[in-house]
Amino acid sequence: MTLNRSPAKAYFGTVRPVLIKVAFNYVGVAILLLLSALPYRLVVLFGYGLGIVASRIPGKRNRIVKANLRLCFPQLNNSEIDVIANDHWKLLGRSIAERGIIWLGSAQAIFNMIEVCSAVDLRDQKPRILVNMHFTGIEGSIVISALAAERGWPRTSGLFQRMKNSFFNERVIRWRNRFGGNAIDRQGNLLPLIREIRKGNLIIIAPDLDLGLRDSVFVPFFGIQTNTITAVSRLASISQAEVCMMVTTLLPDRSRYCCVISKPIDGFPSNDPIADTARLNAIYEAEIRQHIAEYYWVHKRFKNRPDGQASPY
Repeated sequence: MTLNRSPAKAYFGTVRPVLIKVAFNYVGVAILLLLSALPYRLVVLFGYGLGIVASRIPGKRNRIVKANLRLCFPQLNNSEIDVIANDHWKLLGRSIAERGIIWLGSAQAIFNMIEVCSAVDLRDQKPRILVNMHFTGIEGSIVISALAAERGWPRTSGLFQRMKNSFFNERVIRWRNRFGGNAIDRQGNLLPLIREIRKGNLIIIAPDLDLGLRDSVFVPFFGIQTNTITAVSRLASISQAEVCMMVTTLLPDRSRYCCVISKPIDGFPSNDPIADTARLNAIYEAEIRQHIAEYYWVHKRFKNRPDGQASPY
């Protein structure tokens, strides 16, 4: 005969997982605070170590990284793919460790990590969209908002993807906005974003992920038909905004990052959102080929396939 658990045991059996989750959340915050206080050189070394460990753990994300690299660079053999994948994991680990500084560090600590060069005068308050690709480096909207007061730039708004962990979701939004930035929910109404563009505030969008089939089209990316959102073309048309690339990559010696904001893309947007989206993918590809290991290969970029094709993952 099975005896029922006592009310106390039943209560603690229910509460314990919650307490463990809360404890892990606060341990995570403590680690971020520690990383924000350490010398940058030690943060980088810690991140590299984290990435090396991750690269040696067999798992889904490791398979995704190598699958993406094989799809995009079919001319490379397995040894060459492994070299790039291992370097990517080191840089991804570094990026994760740097989140302590990005989310909780001072503006000066961020400035020490990155230099920003712009081919346009960001003070002119023209309607403008900055397209920020998913390289492993620093979150662009935080950097630009941190520099805004010093350089006389307008407020920066950036789209964010909700985190599954509600504890960190709320805190990361607050941390991202601490220099006067404005994080806008990607799943929400885009009218606030359009208003920000028309006011001449800086808008940063990172559209180079597979975000589902809604408002997306299949256009080439490394010769593969790839599901890509058309948001940049549509928003630029509605708001009469110019579109500039914003690319953040490591300097050749990897000591720090360089963020380059380009001149507006000529003739963008056109009256064809599909052609515009394909054009952006071609620009992304050209940038990635110069910094292969720095791109965000852990994302399932090709998860949605046209015409019922099987997923490569």
